[in-house]
Amino acid sequence: MKQFRRRTRICILSLLFLSVFAPILLLYESKGFIEDLTSFKGRRDLLNLNLVKQEEGEGLKEPILKVYKDVNVDPLVTFGSRDVGIKSNDLRSRENDDLTERNEGDLDTKGNSGQRQEEKMLSTSRRKGEVGRATLGHNQDVPPPARRVIDRRIKEMKDQLIRAKAYLSFAIPASNAHLIKELRLRIKELERAMGDVTKDSDLSKRALQRTRAMEVSLQKAARIYPDCSSMVKKLRAMTNNAEELVRVQKEQEAFLVQLAGRTTPKGLHCLSMRLTADYFALKPEERKLPNNPDVHGSNLYHFVVFSDNVLACAVVVDSTISAAKEPGKIVFHVVTDSLNFVAISMWFLLHPPGKASVQIHNMDNFDWFSTKYEPANAEGHDSQDPRYTSALNHLRFYLPDIFPTLNKIVLLDHDVVVQRDLTRLWKVNMMGKVNGAVKTCQGQDPAFRRMDLLINFSDPTVARRFNLEACTWAFGVNVFDLREWRRRNLTAVYNKYLQLGKKRLMWKSGSLALGWMTFYNETVGLERKWHVHGLGYHSGIKQEDIEQAAVIHYDGVMKPWLDIGIEKYKAYWRKHVKYDHPYLQQCNIA
Repeated sequence: MKQFRRRTRICILSLLFLSVFAPILLLYESKGFIEDLTSFKGRRDLLNLNLVKQEEGEGLKEPILKVYKDVNVDPLVTFGSRDVGIKSNDLRSRENDDLTERNEGDLDTKGNSGQRQEEKMLSTSRRKGEVGRATLGHNQDVPPPARRVIDRRIKEMKDQLIRAKAYLSFAIPASNAHLIKELRLRIKELERAMGDVTKDSDLSKRALQRTRAMEVSLQKAARIYPDCSSMVKKLRAMTNNAEELVRVQKEQEAFLVQLAGRTTPKGLHCLSMRLTADYFALKPEERKLPNNPDVHGSNLYHFVVFSDNVLACAVVVDSTISAAKEPGKIVFHVVTDSLNFVAISMWFLLHPPGKASVQIHNMDNFDWFSTKYEPANAEGHDSQDPRYTSALNHLRFYLPDIFPTLNKIVLLDHDVVVQRDLTRLWKVNMMGKVNGAVKTCQGQDPAFRRMDLLINFSDPTVARRFNLEACTWAFGVNVFDLREWRRRNLTAVYNKYLQLGKKRLMWKSGSLALGWMTFYNETVGLERKWHVHGLGYHSGIKQEDIEQAAVIHYDGVMKPWLDIGIEKYKAYWRKHVKYDHPYLQQCNIA
């Protein structure tokens, strides 16, 4: 009887339990919550199991903060745990499905406030009780750590190599010789695994495994050498040595770049020799260029270039004539020395400039020049660089003497490429000035140079005569009014500063400083589009500025015909080089 009553009581309690809790359980089961909780619990156990296996494999338990970091999905995927990564992605997708179903359920049961309240209570308990769920959840607003920190793994590996080499430099007792071998092995393995990789995305699983092995070895070394002050001193010494090495390397690089800029490439020397040999193989009557009887007419557009480079002269002349609207009115005057006069003459005999006229002038035929010009060899001036000390570079200050019948002329440097018609420069209002040039008055301009960069303002004469804040300009595209030049006798002003520079250090070598002093307050500014310079030393010039410029200037050491030239700028120069010429092919000029 008692047993019957006990069974009856159990049945009644079971019916009451089912009648109360069965609808709720069925409701949540229909929405996938039970399956979600069960699957999540299994996945969380799987994550913990993987972490335990990882700790056992490494032989060293990770710090607590590292464990919490590894619980995150992204580092696990990065470390190459394929199974966990896939399941974590499924878990995130299941969360999104649960959220969708939850929203749909709220709409279906909008009228049932009791069920909504129970759902809120259960979801609250789930948020409080399951911290792992919140950790594994993917926040759509905050980017994952792998995206916030760029190439974090590469930086960690490099840091490990530095620390390992620092530990190796310590005097390790004989009892710790095994640690030396281990660290050396880890360094070789990590360096071999990294290779030339610069992005985390290019790292292999092997490299990441080497990182963990290296970290274990570093932990062992840290336990043997816990003295932080010794490590700090060693790292500081390594930093000083690295900085000194970088300084020496930079000095060597600057010297080699300057040396490369001074030398003539073998291909250009070969081209000059071949042209010279062909020139002397011609008959005397065949060596003369076509002569225009009205070559000095005032109705023509006269350009001048001073150069000892055959290929550079060819590019300047070809680009200027090809961009001109009236090439028949252009006269190009090329002034060179006796060593390159024959080669340049032969080039234009083989490649006549079409309707334009070209005159080749040998500076050794200027008898008056030797009596007027005395090169500055004063102490303190750099007399080793022929680009600055050559008489050809200073001959530009004698333009009125070279062309006594001309009233206006445009000077082009031999390292420019012309992209627009320059005949409009003859219409520029010179405002009574002698020199027209693009000024560099802004500090953000890559070609900006203060006057004290090349001129010694500690000299009393310089300080009284010039203003430190005056706008500077650059040679390359210059319009000269030769009538005003002669009237103001600026060549005599140039010679005065040239002679003063022999007695005391007033300016640095080169023609630019003397140009600033000679044409001070005698220069009118041209629009910036006429002349964009810096292509020989500055790699950050905007392409749109280059495309819109009338003339682009490769001023600086890195000329376009040198191997050290900036590659992305060479295309503008190369399109005017006749690479199909047999001499250029035979001399390997490409």
